[in-house]
Amino acid sequence: MEIGTVEELWRFPVKSMGGERLPTAQVGDRGLHGDRLWAVRDEELGVITHAKRLPMLLMCAARFVREPPPDVGPDSVPPVVVTLPDGTTVTSDDAAVHARLSAVVGRRVTLQALRPASDRAHYRAAKATADGMRGEFAIEPGQPLPDFSMMPLGKLLELGRYATPPGTYFDAATLHVITTASLAALRDLADADFDRRRFRANLVVATPGAAALLEATWSGGRLVAGGCTAAIECPTPRCSMPTRAQPELPAAPVVMRTIAAHAQRCVGAYATVVTSGPVAVGAPVTFEPARTSRVGAWGRARATGLKRRLLRAAMPK
Repeated sequence: MEIGTVEELWRFPVKSMGGERLPTAQVGDRGLHGDRLWAVRDEELGVITHAKRLPMLLMCAARFVREPPPDVGPDSVPPVVVTLPDGTTVTSDDAAVHARLSAVVGRRVTLQALRPASDRAHYRAAKATADGMRGEFAIEPGQPLPDFSMMPLGKLLELGRYATPPGTYFDAATLHVITTASLAALRDLADADFDRRRFRANLVVATPGAAALLEATWSGGRLVAGGCTAAIECPTPRCSMPTRAQPELPAAPVVMRTIAAHAQRCVGAYATVVTSGPVAVGAPVTFEPARTSRVGAWGRARATGLKRRLLRAAMPK
């Protein structure tokens, strides 16, 4: 069934920095073409980092020097221009880029191009702590740690070892989708600023008249946008980043409080591309729900229960 149209397309050349709004894009098995080909590495911890730990990254923005070629990937990463909070710029091939980024975030960091999945050491995660997770996910005193049982078990195990899935700089999945219906519903609940830029989705889908928190019902279904088809993996768990200040957007702690209270800490959906193709602003978007049965529902409930038990055992104390 048709649910709406593509309202905005975004790619983010550098993980955790502001990105580029596009009129059209090719979407393939690496997600939206050119998305998250660079990331910032914390050299004190020796890990890829993000704005959950270093919020000033969100005050920077990145764009490609020229349109990325079709073969972008770990062996073909085109240069970027980074705009710093004071409005000055620095390119990724400038020897001063690392020092200038370090000065912005107040910590020794380097700008890193995407590396092959075989370079496992590059993608290793830092050891998680309960206090660290509370800060990264904007969890207020008395609230429990996040329940990640909506995510596939294989992905959870992978993210327990790596900062990002090896061979990518994505948080979890290659494509991130959000609807205007969800943003409007949460805005009405909190009378607060739920600007779509806070959520850093690749596809913003205009869904006039749709039910609230539409993406929460999508898991297992398929989304078709323009010439691209994507399998919906799970709702998107939200961290502290939507609450952080960005250019033109002030800090807004109420955003996370509202999501925690009314949306089980999830807004948007993670997806994996199954059919590559072009997508343009204004393209129709259709959704095919997952086929369900009593046996399938029982199996999913059992799997969710198992994941919750495993997660409780694995969560840092």
